[in-house]
Amino acid sequence: MIHIKELRSGLKIFKALSSEIRIEILEMLAKHNSLNLNEIAEKLGLTNGAITMHIKKLEESGLIDITTAVGKHGIQKICYLNEDMLSVDLHHEGAGNNLYEVEIKVGHYTDYRVEPTCGLATEDSIIGEFDNPSYFADPQRINAGIVWLTRGYLEYRIPNYLKPRQRFSELQFIMELGSEAPCYNNDYPSDIVFSVNNKEVGMWTSPGDFGGEKGKVAPNWWPPHLNQYGLLKMVRINENGTFLDGIRISETTINDVSLQQNSDIKFRVGVCETGQIGGLTIYGSHFGNYNQDLIVRVLYDVVE
Repeated sequence: MIHIKELRSGLKIFKALSSEIRIEILEMLAKHNSLNLNEIAEKLGLTNGAITMHIKKLEESGLIDITTAVGKHGIQKICYLNEDMLSVDLHHEGAGNNLYEVEIKVGHYTDYRVEPTCGLATEDSIIGEFDNPSYFADPQRINAGIVWLTRGYLEYRIPNYLKPRQRFSELQFIMELGSEAPCYNNDYPSDIVFSVNNKEVGMWTSPGDFGGEKGKVAPNWWPPHLNQYGLLKMVRINENGTFLDGIRISETTINDVSLQQNSDIKFRVGVCETGQIGGLTIYGSHFGNYNQDLIVRVLYDVVE
């Protein structure tokens, strides 16, 4: 995810997004994962020369990445989306005085309930054995980079650093998620529920358990027949409701989840008990398409 904390720092990105042609290029890359310059030019009905400037601006902005490969007609430039999500803070209080951020390993949950198929793995190996919930209590779990289950939930405890006269204004949770099917199944919907302090705040339907191509940061030993990557999602809870990737998913507000200066902050992600039960996979560092774990941002106001 690209996170712009100050508007001026995002000028290159904003300029890159000011062209309808460049927007079309980003949409095509989002749909096809990767395209070479010839394919982009053909789909837009333009010459290679005409799109060179657009590709250069997108690359300079950090929105796309370009690699070279040997094709039938010589060296080809292959274009990819560099990130799947863009976040912009329109209101910035300077030096981040009203925000703190923590990254929590996906295996560092404080409570859980799981049913097979299930498992965990570190960057180096499987923890224990497949489909045995007993290993979810293994001390090695805190080093896990991927966790999967068919039914149940994982709960994480978020540190509360607020001081007197500071008040919660927003919570943000950013994570790579997918369904959980035996091996993998790109069309395998699962209703995934998010909760804070035992209060359900919203739900998202994962479209599948994605595989068929290796996750961008997956370790070399990770078997190709297993799930490879998920989708990067951001859950935001503030006084206006709960939002997923900027779209309101419930009217539950920050005031509804019982947060005070000394409160616990417990974040739970799990499979809905009554919906489409297609499991849950959480990708952390060294797995999936994003080299990150669960990122949590706490925004707060100072009460005079």
